[in-house]
Amino acid sequence: MPDCNKDCEHCAVAENCDSKSFKAKLNDRSHIKKIIGVLSGKGGVGKSFVTSLLASSLRKKGFAVGVLDADVTGPSIPKVFGIKDKAVGEDNLIYPLFTKTGIKIISANSLLENESDPIIWRGPILANLVKQFYEDVLWEELDYLLIDMPPGTGDVALTVFQSLPIDELIIVTSPQDLVSLIVTKAIKMAEMMNIKVLGVVENMSYLSCPDCGKKISLFGESHLEEFANELHFDILGKLPLVSEHTSMVDKGQVEDIVLPEIEDVTAKVIKKEI
Repeated sequence: MPDCNKDCEHCAVAENCDSKSFKAKLNDRSHIKKIIGVLSGKGGVGKSFVTSLLASSLRKKGFAVGVLDADVTGPSIPKVFGIKDKAVGEDNLIYPLFTKTGIKIISANSLLENESDPIIWRGPILANLVKQFYEDVLWEELDYLLIDMPPGTGDVALTVFQSLPIDELIIVTSPQDLVSLIVTKAIKMAEMMNIKVLGVVENMSYLSCPDCGKKISLFGESHLEEFANELHFDILGKLPLVSEHTSMVDKGQVEDIVLPEIEDVTAKVIKKEI
């Protein structure tokens, strides 16, 4: 329904609503205080990287954190955290995997015999798996569950928004000419689904010269401030492109990355929650 506020319990027409069956229900052994979706309008902008950095930063501040990898056809969360174990279950529940700092994660790659095997499924099956990750994983007590969304605003992302009780959304983008169209689509989708946008993170915003420290705009000058004023969204932060970080991610060492800019983003996220 177009004016749905996702509050099925107090909705006068809930019994006649086609979307009610999409709603996921958390198992009675888990409790999650805040669910934040991380979305990008297109692939290749570092959405999973930002999700992992934010999860690590929140964990370092003492929060109980989980990451649900909803990018089923391109799952990368286990790799960036260096996790190769497979998820197991018992009593109709799936046990999440743990990173070295205690972040709980679940991903389609955690269910595959070989992590390089492709998942060739249609949209509804992909969305049902994501829903199951929310309902059947033993998350226990979490302060934050970050959902690494599939890129774009297509069928899978739409179904995830309809079925999972996402409280707020962070949009990840990069400083390219196409950014205005991409950010606009993502923000409009969030508005249509009645999900609050916490703000936008611009990844690969600049490269710092190793000799003089000057900021080099590899992808052209950012126009994010202009779009922020036009579309009325907050800029949570701009992250630099650091070659060393690419190597660390490939080695599964994302939790060892020290980046002041992501700490600033984390502080803004926490402040907005208060």
